[in-house]
Amino acid sequence: MQTFRQALNDSRFALSAELTVKRNSSADYVRRQADRLGGLVDGIQVTDNPYAWVQMSALSAAAILLDHGFDPVPILSCRDRNRLALQSDLLGLEALGVSSLILMRGHRVPQDHAVPAATVFDLTGRELIALASSLESQPLIGTGARVFRPGPRWQAESLLARAAAGAGFTQTQLCFNMDILRRYMKRFVAAGLAERFAVMVSLSPLPSAAAALWVKNNMSDSRIPDALVARLEDAGDPEREGIRICAELMQEVSQVPGVAGINLMTTGNSETIPEAIRISGLRAA
Repeated sequence: MQTFRQALNDSRFALSAELTVKRNSSADYVRRQADRLGGLVDGIQVTDNPYAWVQMSALSAAAILLDHGFDPVPILSCRDRNRLALQSDLLGLEALGVSSLILMRGHRVPQDHAVPAATVFDLTGRELIALASSLESQPLIGTGARVFRPGPRWQAESLLARAAAGAGFTQTQLCFNMDILRRYMKRFVAAGLAERFAVMVSLSPLPSAAAALWVKNNMSDSRIPDALVARLEDAGDPEREGIRICAELMQEVSQVPGVAGINLMTTGNSETIPEAIRISGLRAA
């Protein structure tokens, strides 16, 4: 089985995609989604109750994917579990044979959220990375990165601290603004950070202008230009246009120096992700 870790280690442009898991998802549902992606991606990311929405655990989804012949990249955050629970999950993922994972601090549960729940934050993101890097299996560890316009005094202290703790790749927030991405990556490379981290840029086939506006207003620091929203508004078939936009941006991102790959997130119909990959030409049909 080709793994996400091997793709990054081989310096091949990597592709990963987010698994859409619902509250009532079955193992068969997970397997069907994985089959749609087929050989188009190097790893399938499984999220950890994103936006405080309850879903199947990342550990369970990872076990289903591994048993079905796919390489999972589980995401764990510090929001919902204390140190003991996180250690237990890390040991479980190690026992399953998971070779790559993404570790983040996570965001607080909003006070007005439909599902009231306490936030934990027993560990910081850096402490969780250090904990995972002590595992005997030495997994490839990813961490979050925020694409922005760095000022002249930007030193990337937080990223460097997470690299020292054991992180080997970063994954950005959704970024559809190529100008900001190029500026950020130029500084990233100049600072020598590309020697410490492989960079995965997040994109998504946006299904409509309404979805684009929701992402822009609700997902932290998402970079969506007004021109992209207008293009979706003017489209006769917005979902199809969203696929085309995503494929075009994938081609552009693949040419940005320092970028090692793309992660595709789901903001609508998960079946649009394989189509965007095929149109981009980054994987053979």
